[in-house]
Amino acid sequence: MSSTLLTVTQVNRFLRSLIEGDGRLADITITGEISNFTQNSRSGHMYFSLKDSQSVLKSVMFAAAARRLAFTPQDGMKVIIRGRVSVYEPSGQYQLYAETMQPDGVGALALAFDQLKERLAGEGLFDPERKRPLPSWPMRIGVVTSPTGAAVQDILQILGRRWPVAEVVFCPVQVQGDAAVPQLILAVEKLNHARACDVIIIGRGGGSMEDLWAFNNESLARTVAWSQIPVVSAVGHETDFTICDFAADLRAPTPSAAAELCTPELEAQLENLEAYHQYFCGKALQVIGQLRQRTDLLLQRSPLSQPREYTRRRREILDSMTERLGLLAQSRVDGDRQRLSLLAGRLDALSPLKVLARGYGVIYRDGAAVRDLDALPEGEEVTLQAEKGRRQARLL
Repeated sequence: MSSTLLTVTQVNRFLRSLIEGDGRLADITITGEISNFTQNSRSGHMYFSLKDSQSVLKSVMFAAAARRLAFTPQDGMKVIIRGRVSVYEPSGQYQLYAETMQPDGVGALALAFDQLKERLAGEGLFDPERKRPLPSWPMRIGVVTSPTGAAVQDILQILGRRWPVAEVVFCPVQVQGDAAVPQLILAVEKLNHARACDVIIIGRGGGSMEDLWAFNNESLARTVAWSQIPVVSAVGHETDFTICDFAADLRAPTPSAAAELCTPELEAQLENLEAYHQYFCGKALQVIGQLRQRTDLLLQRSPLSQPREYTRRRREILDSMTERLGLLAQSRVDGDRQRLSLLAGRLDALSPLKVLARGYGVIYRDGAAVRDLDALPEGEEVTLQAEKGRRQARLL
């Protein structure tokens, strides 16, 4: 009897129907170690192998299921997966189609927390160097929490008792559920944009890890870390830690503790002010006493004690200076007069009139003195200048 001729597709399709028809493989829970893990950046599908000490099972988790994971799968991670087994016809390979996944031995939320904490710490987001000190005397305090929880009442009560001079800028938000993260982020951003306060308290009361999970969000952690206003994180009880705690400038064990850490105590500040008042008043009185002593001493030694004697001495000094100034001025005038007389004598000796007085004369032609008679033609009219008088003449 001859066998039936089948195509490869028919065989793979038959095997797929056999496997999918077995109800025992339609919904299984399996444990193993992840290897060869990859995730398609565009589709979001995850591809990996699930192995134990003896065997390997090819596996896939589609994007819709992968988005529900609270953690990121990694090679070497031991996990528990619920899904189904089927055949991928194009390659003829049977594989596990994973619907859910959780770490084996540790909770998914705890693993996701550790993964995110390690990654953000590696970026330096939690470094102490980038954390800023809180203001010593905040006049406006931002509070980001639920309007119905006990946390806001505790915060307001303590702020009112310790530092009633401060204005509370309250931003009511949800602190758990799908809407919590975007509301928390928006509240911190609004307070920063408006510079509405000097310090921000963000947090909520205690609860399970699931209840506090909104404060383990990466986007919220980055918003808190880069806030221009110092942030105090107060989430849960003293034993609760969140990613927001590490990103904030200061972590408070409880919301009540956050209110205390953000504010000075009014009574203590008043006592300090009174002490400063007493100190500066004492210093002022001491300085005033010293200045009064110096003033009394100056009054004893100054002209104010004997004004007539002071005026007489100053008048004598003025008379003496006036006499010396007059003598200096007269001496300067006499010296200048002698120098002027000497210069006048020298100038007079060089005067052409002195030459004429000795019997000499000067011949002028057209107003200019004649030096060469041979240059004058016969019959030229000239002017003769003697000591006494001037005449016109004609050369023969």
